[in-house]
Amino acid sequence: MSEAPTHDPQLTTHDEEEISLLDLLIVLAKHKKLILGLPLVAAIAAVIVTLLMPNIYMATAKILPPQPSQSTATAMLGQLGVLIGAAPTQLGIRNPNDLYVGMLKSRTLADNLIARFELQKVYDKKTMFDTRKTLADKTVIASGRDGIITIEFEDRDPKRAAAVTNGYVEELYKLTTSLAITEASQRRLFFENQLKQTRDQLVQAEVSLRQAIDAKGLAGIDVQSRAILEPSAQLRAQIALREVQLGAIRIFATDQHPDIERFRHEIASMKRELAKLEGGDGETKPAATTSAGLENLRRFRDMKFLERLTELLTQQFEAAKIDEAKDISIVQVLDKAVEPERKSKPKRALITILTALVAGFLAVIWAFVREAGERARRDPESAGRLEALRAYLRFK
Repeated sequence: MSEAPTHDPQLTTHDEEEISLLDLLIVLAKHKKLILGLPLVAAIAAVIVTLLMPNIYMATAKILPPQPSQSTATAMLGQLGVLIGAAPTQLGIRNPNDLYVGMLKSRTLADNLIARFELQKVYDKKTMFDTRKTLADKTVIASGRDGIITIEFEDRDPKRAAAVTNGYVEELYKLTTSLAITEASQRRLFFENQLKQTRDQLVQAEVSLRQAIDAKGLAGIDVQSRAILEPSAQLRAQIALREVQLGAIRIFATDQHPDIERFRHEIASMKRELAKLEGGDGETKPAATTSAGLENLRRFRDMKFLERLTELLTQQFEAAKIDEAKDISIVQVLDKAVEPERKSKPKRALITILTALVAGFLAVIWAFVREAGERARRDPESAGRLEALRAYLRFK
């Protein structure tokens, strides 16, 4: 008896793989005109289109905004409990670069640039809104981790690209000189307003006390009364100053600043001490006083409190003025924008290569789709299914 022929599974699989690969190569060779021609035509079309596109030039400028530093007034706050020498992120201090980036993106600065370089006419826009939007689309402003702010601007004219980029820096400088941008300037304005209000209140308290003395005499205002009132007025002034300083810290620090809560606790503690000093009823008076004397004591206490508060606020105000005078509020230009020598857009070579690759990929897919369609038409069963598919795809 003859033995039945045996089949090697590995050999069969190998033959099937060779046949499949051969079929793929046959399909590619059969449609070589499509596969090679379509990418070539697409590449030529891409070259023509990109040559018709205008050249775009990008100018770049880099600036270093004023950096926060420990100031005289900050040191005075530090003597009252503010941590000095810690990192800004630990203290919750706002990033100053965010402020300058916001100013560079502001509507005021954009309007100044539009008017200065006549951009509404250049962009052929009817409204300022559309002109601002076009300007924003052509501008990139970013702050790096190194603290440097980069300004990039694109335009068809390389000279205008450099001019507008430098115009951003110049307009920013104008804004910083006209506004209280630095922390020292903000503190100076804050303490100036507080000092003005306190001085007005002190004048009113002095006038009120003088009128009371003229009407009722020096009743109740003796050496003993003054000795009782002096510590109370001093402590009240310290509490008021702490409250003012707490408001000053909030100018340049967030609510996460660790010493904001410390100031609150200190103020609460000093208020409890004041209540004990004044006997818990808020009134500081000798054992025996007349109604006229008690009224004079109140007026005298208010005047001494305002006098001491004025002295403390004057110290803070003068320190803030010194800090503002020595604070470097000028924006430093690291890299001035120069006229770009090379275009940034369009990248013709890259566009042409990508277009050819995409067209080649689509051509290969289309070749296999056509081959599958031809085989389906030769097979009666597949032809029937193909007709059914076409029927479903028709719009009735």
